[in-house]
Amino acid sequence: MSQAILVVAAHPDDETYGAGGTIARHVAEGDQVTVLFVTDGVTARHDQTDQQRAAGVAACAALGVDDVRFADLPDQRLDGMPLLEVIGPIHALVKELRPTIVYTHHKGDANQDHRRLFEATLVAVRPFGENPVDELRCFEVASSTEWGPASMADWAFLPSLFVDIGDYVDIKAKAIEAYRHTHVSEVPAFPHPRAPESVLAYDTARGVSVGLQAAEAFVSVRRLIR
Repeated sequence: MSQAILVVAAHPDDETYGAGGTIARHVAEGDQVTVLFVTDGVTARHDQTDQQRAAGVAACAALGVDDVRFADLPDQRLDGMPLLEVIGPIHALVKELRPTIVYTHHKGDANQDHRRLFEATLVAVRPFGENPVDELRCFEVASSTEWGPASMADWAFLPSLFVDIGDYVDIKAKAIEAYRHTHVSEVPAFPHPRAPESVLAYDTARGVSVGLQAAEAFVSVRRLIR
């Protein structure tokens, strides 16, 4: 039975680095996936937002996703906004799409937009009233999650869910390539954590830790069985 899936990403590229293989698997299994980019992703560095938006659409298309939404909140400024304004576009999509699974960032990431978005999504999917969300999953984003203060227990990324993406690593790699030619490339050279070779190494390491060739890891914040 197909289900609606919502991916809440702070910036174009987070969806692919954090959950690209899992998104591609959802699509292959017949689920309807929507990706919400909450910020423009670049205005803290430059004003070429159209290139970043186009790259986000292209990356999602490579993953099989054709429903891509943009909230256009300011990049690297979510912590200066009232939390209610960040919750708003997420809550609206939860109400419209009625997803059963929502993916978003981890609370311990080094990037403050990621942390703020975790707070907002946690509120938007709270199990109250007619909220349809059965599970909230947090993904890890290379060059942010592992750069958080993992020595602090409540910030550490401690995955409880592993998704086999062995059949989807090539699709994820293709999606990453969509970000290579943005105004400031989002695909740096190895050994940067977001280099394609590094991403494959991360996915391989997560996979072999649970007896798979490749996997993406998630923290399952809350799961309801109805």
